Amino acid sequence: MLVLLPPSEGKATSGRGAPLKLESLSLPGLTEARQAVLGELVELCAGDEEKAREVLGLSEGLRGEIAKNAELPVAGARPAGEIYTGVLYDALGLASLDAAAKRRATRSLLVFSGLWGAVRVNDRIPSYRCSMGVKLPGLGALGAHWRAPMAGVLPEAAGDGLVLDLRSSAYAAAWRPKGELAGLTASVRVLHAPTRKVVSHFNKATKGRIVRSLLTAGAAPKDPAELVTALRDLGHAVEVEPPKGNGTAWMLDVLVDEVH
Repeated sequence: MLVLLPPSEGKATSGRGAPLKLESLSLPGLTEARQAVLGELVELCAGDEEKAREVLGLSEGLRGEIAKNAELPVAGARPAGEIYTGVLYDALGLASLDAAAKRRATRSLLVFSGLWGAVRVNDRIPSYRCSMGVKLPGLGALGAHWRAPMAGVLPEAAGDGLVLDLRSSAYAAAWRPKGELAGLTASVRVLHAPTRKVVSHFNKATKGRIVRSLLTAGAAPKDPAELVTALRDLGHAVEVEPPKGNGTAWMLDVLVDEVH
């Protein structure tokens, strides 16, 4: 099972670890594309601060993120699972998983990123600010920049097993499973049970809890149908929309009563 996660806007500080080594990151087929984004981002943030703020879409209160980006090559690095914070990652609670569940997380979780493309939770990265929606002056839109490298790397990472896609639309645009792999992919929506409306904040928390429950239980569904069974066995209310044709993913609606 490969679980695709969005990053978080909020991130922990880099700390005092050794600096980033791009060649040490998982999915080495993305290294060249990572170098290109990192190089342009650092150059942008080391130059005109106002231009950098405009390109990155940062508010005045986040101006300090520009200086942080300029120092990325020398900043301390920590495991990505410690860098990403926020609602989903709080609910996932990687640090409090038992040893076996942590090993499963290392094997199965893949966090998408405008800067790194995608990383595993044990990959060591510095704290940064660069969403997939950014359009860099030289490289252009990052979603488009990542499509070709991802298409060459991600199918091999997924193999012939289940892909659980929990990404937001901006990050999903960087890579969409195709062909037979699409039929093994399940995307998840979180709906308010009484109204069947999509929820916002609770969406992230629920996705984090879903992943945690699968990791803790040691569940290993091989396809979307087995995933539905596993989630229901774990107490989640799930409705299913099977693929409408070849090359399309399953849609799972997880129903919740709370919407806070």
